Amino acid sequence: MSQNNEDNNQLKEDSESTQKDLFIAYPSANHKTTSDRIFFIGTASPEAEVTVNGKPINERSKSGHFAPSFPLQIGENIFTFRHQNEEIILKITRNSNQPALPVGIAFGQDSLTPAKDISRMPGELICFQAIAPPNANISVLLAAQTIPLISQSQVVNLPGNLAVLTGDNQPVPSVGEYYQGCAKAETPGELGQPEFKLTIRGKTVTQKAPGKVTILSPTTFEVAEVTVEEGVARTGPSTTYSRLTPLPKGTKALITGREGNYLRLDYGGWIKADETKISTDAAPPRSVIRSAISRQVQGATEIKFPLQVPVPVTVEQGDNYLTLTLHNTTAQTDTIRLDDDPLIERLDWHPILTSTVENEQAVRYKFYLKIDRQWGYKLKYDGTTLLLTLRHPPALKSRIISRYKPLTGMNILIDAGHGSENDLGATSPTGYPEKNVTLIVSKLLQDELINRGARVYMTRKAEEDLYPKDRVEMINQQVPDLALSVHYNALPDYGDALKTQGIGTFWYHPQAHSLAVFLHNYLVEKLDRPSYGVFWNNLALTRPAIAPSVLLELGFMINPYEFEWIMNSQEQKKLAKVLADGIVEWVKSSE
Repeated sequence: MSQNNEDNNQLKEDSESTQKDLFIAYPSANHKTTSDRIFFIGTASPEAEVTVNGKPINERSKSGHFAPSFPLQIGENIFTFRHQNEEIILKITRNSNQPALPVGIAFGQDSLTPAKDISRMPGELICFQAIAPPNANISVLLAAQTIPLISQSQVVNLPGNLAVLTGDNQPVPSVGEYYQGCAKAETPGELGQPEFKLTIRGKTVTQKAPGKVTILSPTTFEVAEVTVEEGVARTGPSTTYSRLTPLPKGTKALITGREGNYLRLDYGGWIKADETKISTDAAPPRSVIRSAISRQVQGATEIKFPLQVPVPVTVEQGDNYLTLTLHNTTAQTDTIRLDDDPLIERLDWHPILTSTVENEQAVRYKFYLKIDRQWGYKLKYDGTTLLLTLRHPPALKSRIISRYKPLTGMNILIDAGHGSENDLGATSPTGYPEKNVTLIVSKLLQDELINRGARVYMTRKAEEDLYPKDRVEMINQQVPDLALSVHYNALPDYGDALKTQGIGTFWYHPQAHSLAVFLHNYLVEKLDRPSYGVFWNNLALTRPAIAPSVLLELGFMINPYEFEWIMNSQEQKKLAKVLADGIVEWVKSSE
């Protein structure tokens, strides 16, 4: 018996030890949430009923698992579960997700902006906001300038991104009276904390915003240089903003704004200050570009762009093209060498004149590809030369060999999600953790892929404490042809754990889209399972650009009925086989 099989059998024995007594796996006894409802997942012997606050739970699986949902009132909510002579009491506290309303003649708590220190360029809009009683007169004093704030009648709260996962993606009106206004400041220097003034019914109160305002000098420059391998660029100054193309180590750009720990760079992206080195004795980083040249390297085409300074870059992918934009770059190009290439059909390029920043220019290169399916790319600065590596399709063996080993020549990475006592993943009604079943199925899938000729790399083969960044680094180091992250699903508190089932797939880069859709449809059809859906999602294990990378949610751990399917050893083997077959069919469709 192989070590893999021994490990699998032990994990299965652990999974089959069912909890017969009353057991609540989620939530904890003193859970706090902002949701207006909550589900409870747990189990008890199916021979006797379970009640909640005196009412029986009618929907339970054959093994006695349950997942009812209940509404929550603001404040404390008490739930008493009983099963035979057992009793469990849980206190669930619902906190409001709305901003605190003002009491009396006052501003709403934590409602004044800027909430953090900010820096802006001269002449740029600086906006202020407050929550205050209706019909108030609100103004802001900033460096001897008084800015009136106007009541906004149609302010709405957008749902969080997780709302998409429950199908409840609707904006709702905000509670409270919002006042907003903007102004410009031309003189460089520190303007201090804006002072808000509220007047109503003849009474006046003042309060300073938490953040200070600074106007940057148009002649004294601060330059940020990226010091991490991939600087996380975003559309705004927090993790709630969307990601842009990561900035390669060494990238330099002018700082045109600050907000808290975030820097705004001159091409438009924001980055954390602690991912950069800041210098004040440099001119704004600008470059010209003349020539560019391509060459074939092992399994890829590499294009070199010699520059004077490592400038910010963005990438856009389509069905049969990849576009690279070099910001803060002026074209002096007469010659580009691009020989007949197994991947690139043609290269078009053109300069871009932008109006957002005076004299800013960019150069955009569009690579038309000979194949519709892309297999990954990598960006790196070697000194001041940008290297763009476009990967070729995997070199599969001859059709004679592929009849018996159809994935011969393929390198596939499998990431078994979660993996330690500090990272259990989703929890089932019995308390059985996601980390165990992801490893069982990943090892079964490994065997199936090896039988089909693939070389397989596992991010973990046992219980290991790996952060997402560790797993991403393994993908970037191994450079597989495909990367699959194996998971099982759960929901936020406002989801329906009893009714939500099915297989979901998640992708980020366009090169992974067809793989995500194909595997999703293949698994749903061949396994006769419900479809949870296909999602574009900003997940760590979908973001590697070096290979098509997808994350698979193969069922819901929290669903009482689906959990029994998840833990069925025969269904696990069938799932691994069908998933391996799906990969074979997807690869064949690209030939």
